[in-house]
Amino acid sequence: MNNMTDTVKQLLILNILFFIGAQFVPQATDLLALHYFESDKFKLWQPISHMFMHGGLMHIFFNMFALVSFGSALEHFWGPKKFLFFYFTCGLGAALIHSGINYYHFHDGLNTLVLNGFKETEILNLINEGKFMTSWQAVLAPDTFENMIGALTPTVGASGAIYGLLVAFAFMFPNAELALMFIPVPIKAKYFVPGIVLLDLFSGVTGYSIFGGGIAHFAHVGGALFGFIMMWYWKKNQFNQNRWDR
Repeated sequence: MNNMTDTVKQLLILNILFFIGAQFVPQATDLLALHYFESDKFKLWQPISHMFMHGGLMHIFFNMFALVSFGSALEHFWGPKKFLFFYFTCGLGAALIHSGINYYHFHDGLNTLVLNGFKETEILNLINEGKFMTSWQAVLAPDTFENMIGALTPTVGASGAIYGLLVAFAFMFPNAELALMFIPVPIKAKYFVPGIVLLDLFSGVTGYSIFGGGIAHFAHVGGALFGFIMMWYWKKNQFNQNRWDR
């Protein structure tokens, strides 16, 4: 903690304050979480505000632990402005990819229902009321129904931005050894980070997750993707090449 940089410390404090505040103001989660962008509950600030909301103690603990561990190292090299630009761009990229996948899943189910005689306006009205008809399940495949309804679940957490930090750390410190709690053997960052991103991609595509349900896997992948694009661009165009050979 003594090596925590100023901007990382401020982000940590903000996340904790938002988390505590949400415990006393239940409506805050509904207002600040990221809703499906075609929903009446979607607000323009949610792609940013959802990054400061978390679903539970373990959720915020792991995200903040990663923020302090990897973010401080990156801010030390970049400075606060570049760090914040990178952090929020990855978070917004995660929201964009996550929302795009949700759009595909929602309209896949919606189009199937309409083709089977259901009226689109009635479907949308029910969904905006937080309801659905059990008869939809007779028309939609189980995965399609689950994905359609799941697309409307609000999203919280800084995980997308955190995955961007992981990618940046692997770029800058590829030989640093990392370990998951359930994998005690240290693995170099250049192998660890791609591995965990691929695991999220696998979980997002198949629906099977060793970490449990309720995880926005494509948001993780989106944050990592935007982080990779920025790091690749900066490495190619701005940074001294010697820095990347550490």
